Amino acid sequence: MALVVICGQPCSGKSTAAVTLSEALKESETKQNVRIIDEDSFHLDRNQNYANMPAEKMLRGKLRSDVDRSVSRGDIVIVDSLNSIKGYRYELWCIARAAGIRYCVLFCDVDEDRCREWNKEREGRGEASYDDGIFEDLVRRFEKPERRNRWDSPLFELFLSRDGIEKSSPVVLEAVTYLTKTVDSKTQDVRILQPSIATQSARFSEANSLYELDRATQEVINAIVEQQALGGAISRVTLGNDLPPIEICRPVGLPELGRLRRTFVKLMGQSSLSGPPLPTDANSGKRRFVDYLNREFGGSNA
Repeated sequence: MALVVICGQPCSGKSTAAVTLSEALKESETKQNVRIIDEDSFHLDRNQNYANMPAEKMLRGKLRSDVDRSVSRGDIVIVDSLNSIKGYRYELWCIARAAGIRYCVLFCDVDEDRCREWNKEREGRGEASYDDGIFEDLVRRFEKPERRNRWDSPLFELFLSRDGIEKSSPVVLEAVTYLTKTVDSKTQDVRILQPSIATQSARFSEANSLYELDRATQEVINAIVEQQALGGAISRVTLGNDLPPIEICRPVGLPELGRLRRTFVKLMGQSSLSGPPLPTDANSGKRRFVDYLNREFGGSNA
């Protein structure tokens, strides 16, 4: 298993590099299984992905979540995205370390002016391209990888505007060798990341938090169903434990409650990837779920 992070300016040939590396790996002696995780898999326009910081943050969360699920399947995973923020590359490196796999960064080092030209050419052909304002913002915020950073190492640099790229390109072959070389006690040029106590504890904590959240939200659903079953018009469901009541203005069936619960848990899991952590106790989980339900029902948190 291995994780390859492709990074570079917008329109620097990252997707071409990802496909080329994938084909080279599949044709190598080891016949590797490869999975490319990219932005297109979410069926969103690239300008929508980077229209504002919340949208960009959500995209990174989705990519990271997909990577986290995929690294345990035995394939080489290639992340084809801008991956322009060093803090985000560090998060991906942490995933690789927690999984105990190989990791490397493939950097498409292309001059900004050439990237600008390629973006215009794509726009002229009616292909996916960036709006000028979004393009310039992404170029300005790009954080170039550095070999001295552990999350940017080993670093393979491609100069597509100068050299082009083929499956036989020296850098591609070097990356394939690194990702497929058999490792034994004498191997020194290939590094397989080792899980630390911190990363293992973090994964356990996240799993425990999801369990607590799942249990807490189910208890809230049970309370709503039970109080509605008592009969009569109910406009408020109380939960006790200093929790706010749930304001409801109509009967709410179990199918709708189940849908709202699943949506809430999913949203909490996605937002925790790059935002606040999941609640670690039942009351915190219930409070957040009650707030969510009150927003959905149009009530207020009394």
